[in-house]
Amino acid sequence: MNPASPSLSWLLWLRNAAILTALAAGAFWGVAELLAPPVAKVTHAPGLPKAQLENIQQTAHAVDASFEKTWTQQHIQPAGRTDDFTLIRRLSLALTGSIPSLQELRTLESLKAADIPQWWLSHLLSDRRTSDYLAERLARVYVGIENGPFLMYRRRRLVDWLSDALQQNCPYDQIARSLIDSHGVWTTNPEVNFVTVTNQMNKKGPDEVKLAAKVSRAFLGVRIDCVQCHDGKLGSTWKQSDFHQLAAFFGQADFALNGLRDDPKRTYKVRYLGQMEEEKIPAKVPWKPELLPAKGSPREKLATWVTAKENKAFARAMVNRMWALLFNRPLVTPVDEIPLDGPFPPGMELLADDFIAHSYDLQRLIRVIVSTQAFQMSSQSADPSHPVTTAAENAWAAFPVTRLRPEQMAGSVIQAASLSTIDAETHVLFRIKRNIDVANFVKRYGDSGEDSFDDGGGTIPQRLLLMNGNMITTNTGSNPFLNAGTRIGMLAPDNATAVESAYLSIFTRRPTPAEAAHFTTLLATAKSRNSRSSAMSDLYWTLMNATEFSWNH
Repeated sequence: MNPASPSLSWLLWLRNAAILTALAAGAFWGVAELLAPPVAKVTHAPGLPKAQLENIQQTAHAVDASFEKTWTQQHIQPAGRTDDFTLIRRLSLALTGSIPSLQELRTLESLKAADIPQWWLSHLLSDRRTSDYLAERLARVYVGIENGPFLMYRRRRLVDWLSDALQQNCPYDQIARSLIDSHGVWTTNPEVNFVTVTNQMNKKGPDEVKLAAKVSRAFLGVRIDCVQCHDGKLGSTWKQSDFHQLAAFFGQADFALNGLRDDPKRTYKVRYLGQMEEEKIPAKVPWKPELLPAKGSPREKLATWVTAKENKAFARAMVNRMWALLFNRPLVTPVDEIPLDGPFPPGMELLADDFIAHSYDLQRLIRVIVSTQAFQMSSQSADPSHPVTTAAENAWAAFPVTRLRPEQMAGSVIQAASLSTIDAETHVLFRIKRNIDVANFVKRYGDSGEDSFDDGGGTIPQRLLLMNGNMITTNTGSNPFLNAGTRIGMLAPDNATAVESAYLSIFTRRPTPAEAAHFTTLLATAKSRNSRSSAMSDLYWTLMNATEFSWNH
């Protein structure tokens, strides 16, 4: 054994302890600035040129008009626009998987910007948290949530590759073509993992059936895999041959020493229902065959056909999915079952046309959807005598109230317990701890799957996990170096400021007069700073277990 090893280990431990102490001290003493009233300042808000923003607004207004027509026909009164902080919370949850921090809210309050939500959206689109979160959500669509075959699959590399592409605002058709027509080794060419995740131990090549299902659902929003074993029934026009001819485009894909490649000698065979023998299946597309190129490898031709501007299913599929990511509910349900020939809901065709016209610009698509009345609508009526109805929610005349996804819940608990923002600038040790805590919570709470937008009610075990589990208990305990509630209790200049800071940190809003009076009175009974800190921990625990915290609205 190296005699220097114990000394080295001790030095490393001291170094890490010093780093954590410094970070904790900085977080502790930085609270006073966050609790102080914000000082207004002039800033040049990040964003787009005026002409470009006006063009986005023009498209959004056209989408609004299509919804308004439906509301008029159904005699539905829209709920009206919500407040800026609610929009900021929605954007943060949809694009980063977490609520905004108190630090971020104080920054937004200090700005002299005409449109704070648009300023915030521009900030988030440039924030690595957004590309990382959206990459994970898209990876669930493309390759699922399992780790797959280790020898030929690296999910983390694929997610990182997707994040880089989203950060650079790479056109979505380029991303799709790279995945479908990928080549090389899965470690150095991360897009190859879209194919290698289907590797079968008893077969040299990938699983053509799984890949055909992924292509049709993920990129085209069509569930053609329902006819894998037999022709469509109950009025379906799909045939078993439609699906397997699509799968045949992956028939030449082969795994070799130099990674994924195409082998012209390989063929795709299947035994159709009612047949005695397997037969060689030609590669054909199930609709718009005129868009299929005459030259190129099968996967190259398929990638070109899928992303062709005339193949509008490709644009509709991403419009529906991005809408679902922003609202936690798609325009068309299920998210990957959009009828090829309609009818389509209001706004879908306009959004798809705009997406195509602007070269599949994902950031523009997000901006257009966020600029619509539907996204900016309140989830509750301003008139208590006429509450929001289910019909209004279904017609997007009110923002749909939906339960947070497990990773959103965990991310929000952790962020609410830290007054400063947890982002790419945060020390790596804190970020690693956050990722581990989120993963553990999602595993215990129950992962919602590849890309589920089902808004089912929480189970009793899930509710008990929130109330009694380590996630909320650890992040609300009386620890001044780890938990925001305790720091607020120790450093807030008065009880009213303490209550306001807690509400902003957890609900992204200020307390109502009745809420402020109630909790300020409770804190006033504390005889010392320490007892007030303990009371603040109780307040944090109460607010985090409130229904309002665990729902998007």
